[in-house]
Amino acid sequence: MKLEGVELRRVRMPLVGRFETSFGAELDRDILLVRIVSDTGEGWGECVAMNDPLYSAEYVDGAQQVLERHLLPRVFALPDATAEAANAAMAQVKGHPMAKGAVEMAVLDAELRAAGVSLAEHLGAVRDRVPCGVSVGIQPDPDTLLREVARYVEQGYVRVKLKIAPGWDVEPVLAVRDHFGAELLLQVDANCGYRPEDVPRLLELDDADLLLIEQPFPEDDLDTHVELARRSRTPVCLDESITSASVARHAIAVGACSVVNIKSGRVGGLLESRRIHDLCAEAGVPVWCGGMLETGIGRAANVALAALPNCTLPGDTSASSRYWDPDLITEPFELQDGMLPVPTGGGLGVEVDAERLAEVTASVTWCPAG
Repeated sequence: MKLEGVELRRVRMPLVGRFETSFGAELDRDILLVRIVSDTGEGWGECVAMNDPLYSAEYVDGAQQVLERHLLPRVFALPDATAEAANAAMAQVKGHPMAKGAVEMAVLDAELRAAGVSLAEHLGAVRDRVPCGVSVGIQPDPDTLLREVARYVEQGYVRVKLKIAPGWDVEPVLAVRDHFGAELLLQVDANCGYRPEDVPRLLELDDADLLLIEQPFPEDDLDTHVELARRSRTPVCLDESITSASVARHAIAVGACSVVNIKSGRVGGLLESRRIHDLCAEAGVPVWCGGMLETGIGRAANVALAALPNCTLPGDTSASSRYWDPDLITEPFELQDGMLPVPTGGGLGVEVDAERLAEVTASVTWCPAG
């Protein structure tokens, strides 16, 4: 496949509601889309970098800059732009996994569309539907939280994840558990918000009978995760700490986690995600697919990833309507008995809604290959 150029498109989309975590609140998203144009067709990718460098060091303005100046020129130089070759070319640039992951997704989409192979099939998916979880942000008070959780339970989500932070943790979590009972699959996510002195506080969450506690401590603090994992009955899951397959291997070996959250943007792409999935399977560590408030483009990739055999826990693969009204794709993802269907068409298996795309586009930059 020979590239003719790449379109970098910024879209501004309002979320259906405020989404708050330990590192801040979001009302809308400034999203960078990558459209590959080649001699065989086109492919789409989505960069999951946030507006500001709060979840990670990457942010959307910086991602566009590194794409234009450093990543795309290296990919354009390839005589045959496969996903593997693009990854090797971009590896010369240090860091920027979210920008790299967006390029890889677009190249894979174009490559697989031309071959008539779905992304799910290419990755090795074993399911045609995946169980769907939902992430509930920090709320103004426990009563509002209970109403939010009830709304998602009524919609059919099979697992609920609660965002927590110091000052918003044990009491609201126990309130949800007491209200909905033991049958609700429940987990929490701290987004690195705690410190070593908070271990005793987090141990109180054992009373909530959680599936897991996700990333309580900063990403570079594996030692405190090891301590919590040793003392807690609740399984510890790593998110921000897992930046590659080699890091995942080390974290598992030292006992920092017994569950891993895979986000393709965080680790540099779908192919590295599959490598993390495979090594976790060999180690007997279950994985699940996390989310970054993606549009239907990135969500299609997440659903394909969630259909892999070792993704044995429900992921953050919510329906399109959880975040967007409307989404960017012609056939939004809809919840069906607590499940989402895995796309079967070539590549990502979804089509971009041109009219909706035009409505939310803020800017377009064309980067020619020549």
